[in-house]
Amino acid sequence: MASCLVSYIDSDGLQHSVQVEAEGLYEAATLAIRTFRQHGYAPGIASRLEVEVRSSITHTVTVRKVHDWLSAGAKSPKEKVVKERLRALIGD
Repeated sequence: MASCLVSYIDSDGLQHSVQVEAEGLYEAATLAIRTFRQHGYAPGIASRLEVEVRSSITHTVTVRKVHDWLSAGAKSPKEKVVKERLRALIGD
């Protein structure tokens, strides 16, 4: 698990950020999407999520890419379980 800061800029130019604990990029993005939704700041499907891992590694992924990854087939039983859990978190 790593501490990740996930942020995006909305259509009004405002940046929204949340800190999550995650094992990987897509888990961090999914947890952030859920948290943003819970607080009324859901990013749009084309929003670019910036995921900063405390180790100073930063990744950027669109919400669409997260949804595409979640709906794609799993490469292993472990990945299948992870994707099912993450889909359940955001209601997909």
